[in-house]
Amino acid sequence: MSDRIELFYAPTSPYVRKVMACAIELGLADRIVKLTSAAHPLKRDERIAAFNPLAKVPAAKLADGTLLFDSRVICEYLDDLGHGSLFLRGVERWQVLTEQALGDGLLDAALLARYENTCRSDAQRSSDWIDGQMTKIAAALDQMESDVAVFGARISIGSLTIACALGYLDFRFASFDWRSSRPTLTEWFATVSERPSLRDTVPAEG
Repeated sequence: MSDRIELFYAPTSPYVRKVMACAIELGLADRIVKLTSAAHPLKRDERIAAFNPLAKVPAAKLADGTLLFDSRVICEYLDDLGHGSLFLRGVERWQVLTEQALGDGLLDAALLARYENTCRSDAQRSSDWIDGQMTKIAAALDQMESDVAVFGARISIGSLTIACALGYLDFRFASFDWRSSRPTLTEWFATVSERPSLRDTVPAEG
């Protein structure tokens, strides 16, 4: 396929999920060739590093050899390629980019908390660090509850990122009850999760 996009892929990565959700929304999923990878914060995967010197997924190579990373860049490329409207224009563009930053920020904190638990020994692990990240997550969720009436009305890079962030909490922090005090966000997430772009990209081990 001359217009294919090679993508280093991990089925558990919320950032990869965001890319794939955008590709599905834009009708471009069949152009993406998923490459096996083993991204890890401590063990560098040199296969990914050939596409991204940070050795982080998602990392993509276009048919002409152009390299793209991270999810924000790849998603905007896909939107341009597919003549989409996920990034909107004018004043609304800044709103959806801010929503994307909020979702990505929640994910950054969640990953830092998870890595503290999974990549450090009991002696090294800091409960204060984990608590600090969980405080950021809770604050982001409260902001989402406040903003959901706005972003819930449209499918954009902002709403897709937020949906992927909430899905990651369910996947990796199943015991964390984010729903009980955020009923509007809970209802929105249940509805948006039925979209094929999110239904078909639910994270899974293996």
